[in-house]
This record gives sequence, C-alpha cells and structure tokens, in this order.
Amino acid sequence: MADNTKQIKQRKFSGVVISDKMDKTIVVKVERAKKHPQYHKMYIVSKKYLVNDEKNQYKIGDKVEFIECRPLSKNKRWKVIYKR
Repeated sequence: MADNTKQIKQRKFSGVVISDKMDKTIVVKVERAKKHPQYHKMYIVSKKYLVNDEKNQYKIGDKVEFIECRPLSKNKRWKVIYKR
C-alpha cells in the first residue's frame, strides 16, 4: 500500500543570536564562506534571519539551530530547534 503523505524537506541553518529585543522573536546571523568566481578567493557572507522564539529563552551570543516553517508574520518564517 502506497503512503500518500509527502515528505517535506525543511531547510536548516545554524547561527548566532545578535538581537533578542522583540517579543517571541530573535535575529540570528548566519555566516558562510563563498568563493569569488574570477579570483577564487574565499570570503565570508552573512545574512540575518528573523526566527520564532516562543518562550523568549535565547539571548544575545547563543548559538542556535533553526528550520523553515509556515509564515508566522511578514518576515518571520523560521523556528528554533535547539541551542548548540
């Protein structure tokens, strides 16, 4: 018998909390290394994500992992899994 449920692959990132001033929301900075197409030099690129923190338990400097979820607000589409 075939299983009719679809397996949804959720994107997962890890980063550092840089702001916890909002209620139930933290700002997480994710850094990754990128290679320049012409000069082949590696450099760091960073991006900020608004992440749902339901219990307001994460503070600035914490390393967290978060996954994609349904839209919770205009910019918030991520939720924290755990602290690393």
